[in-house]
Amino acid sequence: MSVTMTEMPTHARAAAALLAVIVLVGACVPTPVGRASGSPTVPPASASPAAVPSPTGPSPIPSFVRPTPTPLAAAITYVVVSGDTLSSIARRFATSPLSIAYWNRDTHPSLDPESEGYAPDRIAVGWTLAIIPGLVLDGSDLPDPSSSPDASPADPDGTDGPGATATPDPADGGVSVVVRHGPRSVDTVALTFDMGGRLDPAIDIMDWLVDADVPATIFPTGQTGTTTQQGLAALEIVADHRELFDLGNHSWSHPDFRDLDADAMRDQLDRTEAAILEAVNVSTQPWFRPPFGGVDDQIPAVVGPAGWGYTVLWDVDTIDWKPESDGGPTTQAIVDKVVDQAQGGSIVLMHLGGFDTFDALPDIVAGLEAKGLEPVTLGEMFGS
Repeated sequence: MSVTMTEMPTHARAAAALLAVIVLVGACVPTPVGRASGSPTVPPASASPAAVPSPTGPSPIPSFVRPTPTPLAAAITYVVVSGDTLSSIARRFATSPLSIAYWNRDTHPSLDPESEGYAPDRIAVGWTLAIIPGLVLDGSDLPDPSSSPDASPADPDGTDGPGATATPDPADGGVSVVVRHGPRSVDTVALTFDMGGRLDPAIDIMDWLVDADVPATIFPTGQTGTTTQQGLAALEIVADHRELFDLGNHSWSHPDFRDLDADAMRDQLDRTEAAILEAVNVSTQPWFRPPFGGVDDQIPAVVGPAGWGYTVLWDVDTIDWKPESDGGPTTQAIVDKVVDQAQGGSIVLMHLGGFDTFDALPDIVAGLEAKGLEPVTLGEMFGS
C-alpha cells in the first residue's frame, strides 16, 4: 500500500482548538481488542437442553442509584481492513494522513513522522488507529506524543483489536466498529444477555432485572425471540421497559458469520430485525453480536452498511451457557469472575438461558456496586 502525506492548511485558532480537544479525548480511547475466544455464546439451537429445575429465585434485590451517562469525546478507534491506506482512511473521516500518523505514533512507531523508521505506506490489517473525525493537525504546531489520542496497547489477555469510545453514525454506511469494552475512564459496566437455544429461566431473569431496576442489553436470535412463547415474552418485557433495556441482533439462526457470504449475513440480520419489529416494534440497530463471537475483517464491512454500526464482543465471559455437569461454572464462580474481572467500561456476557445465572445476579450487581461500578445499557455506555 502507498500513501502520499500532505500537509492540510489550517490557522492559529484551529491549532489552539486542537490542543484542547486532544487533552479531552486522550484518556477516553479504550484499550483495543481482537478476535474473541472460540467459546460459543450459546449452545447450538438444535441441541436438546438438559432438564433443570426452575429456580426458586434469588432473594435480595440490591438498591442503587442509576448513573447519569458520561458524555463521550468525539474520538474513535478504527480497525484497518483489507485495502485501507492512510489516505483512504483520512478521506473517510475528514482528516489528513499526517494527522492519523501523529495521533498513532506511540502505538505504531512506524507511523512517527519524526522517526527514521517512518513508513506510512505500511499499515496492516487489524491495526487499531485512534482518529478524531473532522480534525486536521496544523503542521506548524504538532502535538507531543503524550498529547495525542492514545490507541492503548493490547488487552492483558494478549489480544489486539478495536475498542471504541465513539463510532460514526450507523446511518453513514461505514464499517461497523468492533467493540469489546467501552471507555475505561467511566464507572459503568454493560450487562449483556444473549437469548437463543435454552430459554429457562429467561423470564425470571428479565423480571428480576425490572424489579431491581438494573439496565441491560438483550441479544436475541430472531428464531428464538419471535417463534417461541418465552422468547416473545422476554421481548415484550424489553418493549414495556425501554428505560431499562436495549435490544441487539444476534442473527436469525445463530450461524458462524465467518462461514457466510455477504448476502447470507444481511439476510440473517434483516430477517431478525423485521420479525422483532413486527412482534414488539423495537429495533435491534445499531447493536450486532456475532454468533460464537466470530469476527473477521469482512464481517464489519458487511454489517455496518446494513445498519448495525457496532459489532459487540465482550471482555468478561461468564461461560454460563455450560452446565456444571459438563464442567461449567458454579453460581459462586460466575459471581467471582464478573466481580473480579469487571472494570470501568466492561461488557459482561451472560445468557437468559444460562445455568446458575439467575441465582448469581444479586451478588453480581451487589459486588459491582461495592467496586463503585454501575450497570448501564450499551446505548448509555456508547452514547447511542
